[in-house]
Amino acid sequence: MLTPAALRDLIADELIAARDRTAGLTDCVEDHDLTAQHSPLMSPLVWDLAHIGNQEELWLLRNVGGRDPMHPEIDPLYDAFEHPRSERPTLPLLPPEEARAYAHEVRGRVLDLLAASPLEGTPLLTDGFAFGLIAQHEQQHDETMLITHQLRRGPVALTAPPPAAPADTGSLPAEVLVPAGPFTMGTDTEPWALDNERPAHRVDLPAFHLDTAPVSNAAYQRFIADGGYREPRWWTAEGWQHRMRTGLVAPLFWTREGGQWLRRRFGTVEPVPPDEPVLHVSWYEADAYARWAGRRLPTEAEWEKAARHDPATDRSRRFPWGDASPAPEHANLGQRHLQPAPVGSYPAGESPCGARQLMGDVWEWTASDFLPYPGFRAWPYREYSEVFFGPEYKVLRGGSFAVAPVACRGTFRNWDYPIRRQIFAGFRTARSVDDGAPAGPRGGS
Repeated sequence: MLTPAALRDLIADELIAARDRTAGLTDCVEDHDLTAQHSPLMSPLVWDLAHIGNQEELWLLRNVGGRDPMHPEIDPLYDAFEHPRSERPTLPLLPPEEARAYAHEVRGRVLDLLAASPLEGTPLLTDGFAFGLIAQHEQQHDETMLITHQLRRGPVALTAPPPAAPADTGSLPAEVLVPAGPFTMGTDTEPWALDNERPAHRVDLPAFHLDTAPVSNAAYQRFIADGGYREPRWWTAEGWQHRMRTGLVAPLFWTREGGQWLRRRFGTVEPVPPDEPVLHVSWYEADAYARWAGRRLPTEAEWEKAARHDPATDRSRRFPWGDASPAPEHANLGQRHLQPAPVGSYPAGESPCGARQLMGDVWEWTASDFLPYPGFRAWPYREYSEVFFGPEYKVLRGGSFAVAPVACRGTFRNWDYPIRRQIFAGFRTARSVDDGAPAGPRGGS
């Protein structure tokens, strides 16, 4: 339990880290790149920038601090539910310098509010929840802006060192066994957990095998070479229709030239690294690969049990490695790198069952629809989760290299349409005990 002073310091650190990242993603390009729409799937970067400030003002200055709106006339422009992304370039958005000034002014007032806040007395203030909500919200939009940078055409604007290669992957088993039995899924104790992560509840699962690491590019290339995109038997009916309609033949950003697979990564064209987790695949592609391999995608509950359950103590950890906050040796998080680490990396981040990279590197598609947990209660607003529940969305788990630690934990749930490929998503496969094929070497058949 943190003291109020320590909690204020933690909140300030998280808010400042998020704003530093936002600045890095928006100051690295000219104004025309900030105001352009680089894909109809994404907002102009300048919309994200002002939306970050607007949500911070709404939740912290108005809802927590009781302040009057600073610029109520812009609220509709930055309401994500009022205007779909495809419409946002047509709106009278704040230009870049005004958006920066607005977000900066809001932040100054928020830090003053934080310094005087008791951080208790109301549900929004308890444990600094509302401040944690906003830190996570900004980092989530930073991930969205990083996706926009990946879609952007033009000179290279972002650089980062590559992740280090692991030393012991040759000795790793292809899959791990997760024993049968109950475990606690979700949380009642994580102070900044969002409503869809709650409440904690017991789930009893049969034993299953799970890939030790995410499916690699090399494994996925074998699927392509074996005609995986030409065989409807590996695809769901909806997936095959989507593949035929869109002409999918490989992950997004991949091209075939001179007998070699290349990819475009943040403005650079390079050979596809065979040992990295496959990236930019839809749920339909992940599911088809798993069927081709004689396996399946893990359910969301299976993923969480593999990531969190410690059979020695029968408790669920915050992270695969334990309860300590993520450090660089645990996982590839926080945009320290602009690509996944090779499969089998981060032995210090290994879960009790022996699986690696369950946190960071790539979001992992699961077999599950995005649904509420038993006893779910929408809070502090129903539009965060409740309006998305249903079979239209599939759950992703674990975070990617683009996710900040504040927005990533063993209970965190992401969701998207099964057609989505621009997100930093890959997958790993599973099989029930005595059912299906063992995994191939290092993350895939």
